[in-house]
Amino acid sequence: MGLAILALPTLLVSFDVFAMLLALPQLSSDLGASSTQQLWIMDMYGFMVGGFLVTMGTLGDRIGRRKLLLIGATVFGLASLLAAFATTPGMLIAARALLGIAGATLAPSTLALISNMFRDPKQMGMAIGVWAGCFSVGAIVGPIVGGALLDHFWWGSVFLIGAPVMVLLLALGPVLLPEYKAPQAGRLDLPSVALSLAAVLPFIYGLKETARQGLHPLPAAALLAGLALGVLFVRRQRSLADPLLDLRLFGAAPFRTALVGMLFYSMLTGTAMLFLTQYFQAVEGMSPLAAGLGLLPGMAGSIAGITVSPVLARRVRPAYLIAGGLALVVCGFLLMLRSGPDGGAAWLVAGWTLNGLGGGPLVSLGTNLVVGSVPPEKAGAAASLSQTGNEFGYGLGIAVVGTLGTAVYRYGVSDGLPAGLSAAAADRAREGIAGAVSASRALPEELAARLLDSAARAFTDGLHTVVGLTAVVLAGVAVLVARVLRHVPPLGAPDTAPSAEETPAEGASESRPEPASVG
Repeated sequence: MGLAILALPTLLVSFDVFAMLLALPQLSSDLGASSTQQLWIMDMYGFMVGGFLVTMGTLGDRIGRRKLLLIGATVFGLASLLAAFATTPGMLIAARALLGIAGATLAPSTLALISNMFRDPKQMGMAIGVWAGCFSVGAIVGPIVGGALLDHFWWGSVFLIGAPVMVLLLALGPVLLPEYKAPQAGRLDLPSVALSLAAVLPFIYGLKETARQGLHPLPAAALLAGLALGVLFVRRQRSLADPLLDLRLFGAAPFRTALVGMLFYSMLTGTAMLFLTQYFQAVEGMSPLAAGLGLLPGMAGSIAGITVSPVLARRVRPAYLIAGGLALVVCGFLLMLRSGPDGGAAWLVAGWTLNGLGGGPLVSLGTNLVVGSVPPEKAGAAASLSQTGNEFGYGLGIAVVGTLGTAVYRYGVSDGLPAGLSAAAADRAREGIAGAVSASRALPEELAARLLDSAARAFTDGLHTVVGLTAVVLAGVAVLVARVLRHVPPLGAPDTAPSAEETPAEGASESRPEPASVG
């Protein structure tokens, strides 16, 4: 019953992300959001989650994981109401920022509580698989319910789902969930919190602006400032008795390899999904509901892959399951290259289905490797790092890979704009394919058709750039995982020959060793 109640915030966070993808064209039109504001509306949630996850994971270890979960649920519900009734792009961006801060409390708290409730390795692997599968269930519910709401109500209706869900969590959480906090927990180092945010946010801003318009003085300064503050953050953690981020966690090869794999997976596939939903609606002319249904087979495949992986991992080493799954993902993205400006939705649906099925082992087993390799008092911090690879990677992917795809679109549409188009309509078309569709509504039929054809071809080129890059990078991740994790035994099996990096640190428990110190 406790695991069931922990599924609620997991479902809601996933629902929010996927429903937001479908709502973006409508809310951009209603609020008059520019292309830059649209990116910030999408990015802000992931950036704030990425910036606060480490802090919230460590804070939960100190004050109590259930307490932090309930506080975050309260703030998330209130922020959902603020987002639903936003009247300007700035107001919505602020609401998304507040949602991100609250969201940073949910995933690490739920995952850390699971690690305390299920101590047997096989049971914990299955419980984490169920927990991770809830993200995919939310991804299925999000497009369907979100699409239905958008077909009948205004875009803010997709945010209202959050309020009653959080009320239910607040009512049942104190009854069904055990409390846990680390014994002899140290104080929270506020300068480290400030340094982590000061390092993350300028660096992402610099990446975003550099990818969008080239290297200019302000983005370059932001990149350098983020790197410098990141170095200061790492140095401070090494000097503290109770650091905000225990760098010893990275001493274990399975821990850091799983984190890298999940970071790249969420970064690349999340961006591809954004382009898929835009292709369905702008190129294929689908309704929001139909576009959501187009993602449904992929989400169903993800549930299957995530659920079955912990069972298979009792007999097969995680390295081979994860690498084999990623090979299937690569095949799926190669299939997507067969789509074209005149059609190809079937290829995209098929490729996305293979992606969901093949990515399951990385999501469930990778999360289990991260959380299962640390002692109980570090579970919150480990869970926060696991979710950083997902949430922060998603925001980073939209900012960098998404901007690359958008740049390809803008280059292509600028070369193919039809003669006789006004300067205002041309500028609107260059902002994005949603802008081209909007501009075409005020044009004569023949001119509108030529504009939409040019935009469709340019956007397909951008989509192919994104999915092609995804296939290449994830193929490299598959090789890395197979090579580095090949010595990790199946779930529940003894590790008869651990590497030096995987040797338990002095004083750590036998079943859940603390990684050796870096260096």
